[in-house]
Amino acid sequence: MRILSGIQPSGALHLGNYFGMMRPAIELQEEGEAYYFIANYHSMTSLFDAEERRRNTVSVALDFLACGLDPKKSVFFRQSDVPEVVELSWLLATVTPMGLLERCHSYKDKIARGVSPNHGLFAYPVLMAADILIYDSNIVPVGRDQKQHVEVTRDIAIKFNEAYGQTFVIPEPQIREEVAVVPGTDGQKMSKSYGNVIEIFGDEKAARKQIMSLVMDSRTPQEPKPDADKNLAIQLMKLVAPANIAKDFEDRLRAGGLGYGDLKKALFEHYWNYFAAARTKRAELAANPDYVESVLRDGAEQAHRIADGVLKRARRASGLD
Repeated sequence: MRILSGIQPSGALHLGNYFGMMRPAIELQEEGEAYYFIANYHSMTSLFDAEERRRNTVSVALDFLACGLDPKKSVFFRQSDVPEVVELSWLLATVTPMGLLERCHSYKDKIARGVSPNHGLFAYPVLMAADILIYDSNIVPVGRDQKQHVEVTRDIAIKFNEAYGQTFVIPEPQIREEVAVVPGTDGQKMSKSYGNVIEIFGDEKAARKQIMSLVMDSRTPQEPKPDADKNLAIQLMKLVAPANIAKDFEDRLRAGGLGYGDLKKALFEHYWNYFAAARTKRAELAANPDYVESVLRDGAEQAHRIADGVLKRARRASGLD
């Protein structure tokens, strides 16, 4: 079983990235061949500062390795170090119906929020399909909001196979419903583009401020809160605190008498402790940039061997050999 996932270097990684993609991916490296990439081509749809992209790429590598990605168990690389994926995206684009892309929620959502449309943003699902198909991926761990892109990948692969004969493996999405969408500080999905994130490795003072800014209602501490399970701080507490402690805070909030300020302070302490070991490891990795670069370079060499074979197969099938 081959597992494939990627993450954009478009800014500092946050709890939504960690619980929605990174932790499931790290756990899956024990179950099959894991191919994980830093999606720097994809970041070009929204980030237009070259130096910032370079810095973010290194930062994502540090974050992922610090959180437990093991280069002995996973193939970890920069997307752009395997440029065959761009050629494959063109082959796939020629069988992709416009209507399929026009129906993609991610594109429509970004446009509705005022993001300036460009071809890359519109064709994002085709490049994502190439990312997945070029490694003969079987399993794609994604958040619920990305499920549609895997479904689009399946549709594109089937259309190519129908046109040119059996060429691509048809992948399956793997979604963990309990952490598929992590709420941000405003109650929406946590996202860099919404400015509502809690960073994994943020500065202590800034992280505390992010958590203390969680949106709450105007009820007094003494009032019982029968909907305590819907409280943002409780939802996040369930991710970073032991289950019995999270339940205790939820029960106290439901019964009344627990102030939101005290709840947020407790959440910060559990969040800070949750990533303590990873922060130490990240500092060690940051002090050894040659090692991090060697991991990405070795990963790209391994990824290239698979991608080259799949691209040649697609070129032969479509008459480009």
